[in-house]
Amino acid sequence: MPFIDTKLNIKLTEDKEAILKARLGEAIATFPGKSEYWLMLNFSDESRMWFRGYNSIPMAMVTVQLFGSASEETCAQMTKTVTKIFKEELGISPEHIYVKYEFVDTWGWNGENL
Repeated sequence: MPFIDTKLNIKLTEDKEAILKARLGEAIATFPGKSEYWLMLNFSDESRMWFRGYNSIPMAMVTVQLFGSASEETCAQMTKTVTKIFKEELGISPEHIYVKYEFVDTWGWNGENL
């Protein structure tokens, strides 16, 4: 039950959103037992963001939430993949992307907690 929440300070077209959806859907399989089938995504574009004192450079804040946990090595691989995707698809430099991981022990779905 992964969730990837992405905040961008640039406009995201529907075409690019669909591409990001597909590529992040593939990338989530980096985590053992995770797949696009359970993946929920959120994209918030044109956010008012500042980094290093600037708001004019393209930037992204990506939060990956997982039910359960993951190793540091797996998270490192996911960070490389996420920053590559955002560089290739949106032209955002990896040095302007933060990727945060959150691990959740209790996750509600379908009227009950898991």
